Amino acid sequence: MILYSSPASPFGRKVKIAAKLLGLWDRLTIVVADTLDPADPIRAQNPLGKIPTLVLEDGTGLYDSSVIVQYLQELAGGEALIPKSGVARMMMLRAEALADGIEDASLLQVMEGRFRDQDKIEPKWMTHQAGKVERGLTYLEANLPSEAPNLAAIATACALGYLDLRFAGAWRAAHPKLAGWLSRFEALVPAFEETRAK
Repeated sequence: MILYSSPASPFGRKVKIAAKLLGLWDRLTIVVADTLDPADPIRAQNPLGKIPTLVLEDGTGLYDSSVIVQYLQELAGGEALIPKSGVARMMMLRAEALADGIEDASLLQVMEGRFRDQDKIEPKWMTHQAGKVERGLTYLEANLPSEAPNLAAIATACALGYLDLRFAGAWRAAHPKLAGWLSRFEALVPAFEETRAK
């Protein structure tokens, strides 16, 4: 299988960590995609041209990260990362959605800074996205995820890792419990460090 991603993508990192935890890492070939290049083959696999995209042996493209992780768990069998059904499954997917939303809002701030001249950056837009991140972090500070390496924990760790990468860890001072949780997760899940963007 081919995983189109990039080293800095928190969504790609989530898939990589899941693959390692599920024992499927050796079945993946990682290809760095350039989502801004119209000629990049990712656009043939995912019409949105977004990462991560997983291309199966038969050529089928799967996206987004949540779908890919669910597929990988199906391939591995069992319920290692996501409960199979019921309320527990819905709550796990909800926790993933919160972490993904923090990542989305963070990415939108980064893209605003990259694609607009400094004098054209829209402060209201940046404040709006920063508010989403802060509300998400405040919720997580009061409702720490399980330290077990499940989908909610992986997604949360990847969101926090992205904030460390792109925002110099500014979130940590106001969220000490969450920072402590991330340190414990790192110690428990070596794949988190192994997938860190260099």
